[in-house]
Amino acid sequence: MKKLLLVIFLIPTLLFSGNDNFHIGGRATGMGNTGLCISDVWAIRYNQAALADVSSVSFGASYESRFLLQSLGIQSLAVAIPTKRGTFGFNYTGVGDKLYRESKIGLGYGMQLSEKVNLGIRLNYHSLNLGNNYGRYQNLTFEIGFLAKPTKNIQIGFHLFNPTQSKLNEYQNEEIPVIMNLGMAYKFSEKVTGNVEIEKDIDLPFSLKVGLEYFPMETLYVRAGIVANPSMPTIGFGIAKRNFKLDFSSAFHPVLGITPSLGLRYKL
Repeated sequence: MKKLLLVIFLIPTLLFSGNDNFHIGGRATGMGNTGLCISDVWAIRYNQAALADVSSVSFGASYESRFLLQSLGIQSLAVAIPTKRGTFGFNYTGVGDKLYRESKIGLGYGMQLSEKVNLGIRLNYHSLNLGNNYGRYQNLTFEIGFLAKPTKNIQIGFHLFNPTQSKLNEYQNEEIPVIMNLGMAYKFSEKVTGNVEIEKDIDLPFSLKVGLEYFPMETLYVRAGIVANPSMPTIGFGIAKRNFKLDFSSAFHPVLGITPSLGLRYKL
């Protein structure tokens, strides 16, 4: 029954919205997929403008098991390298198996325009491989992000993915989605931060996302969130040990079930 439901819900997405901008990393996914205002190595995915606030060379690796199916597993690697003028980022993300494989390689850059405003961009190479000689398609997209810090406790982020509406294949309508995100982070205290974001895929209704991160002790983070449309709660935690941070999260789809995610971050 679960496999039948997956066919009904996922096959249309795979056929008409290839190379989605998947949520990765383990930290933001535990907070309802809210990552616009998080300045760590995974900013290369969520908002390249936040890369500008990464002060150390950082590495990230993550794996997400979508609905506990190996064929839908998402693997991702990321690197952030600060310079005097800004921070460069590199990211690889892949999903699927030998019969259906999507991948995205991206190079991004974030810089501070002023003390309160950051700008970021990213260029992507997308590839879709279909097994049994059904073909291979590729194309380029770009992203742009902004991050404003009007006060010490408030950050406002905006991110636009694929504004040129690039497609993998015009003839077979292999689309790459156009996705906009607008959100805010509020720091309630040194131990509690809340995020709220609105996401809009131009082919889908608006989705509201809310997340919370609690830092009860030096080595532990606790996270929770919810995604609307479809309604999907998320939970997670993080463990910090010296320069390493391990992030675990899990999302719960009302029909398709659980999606666990594991991420590792390391900074020099």
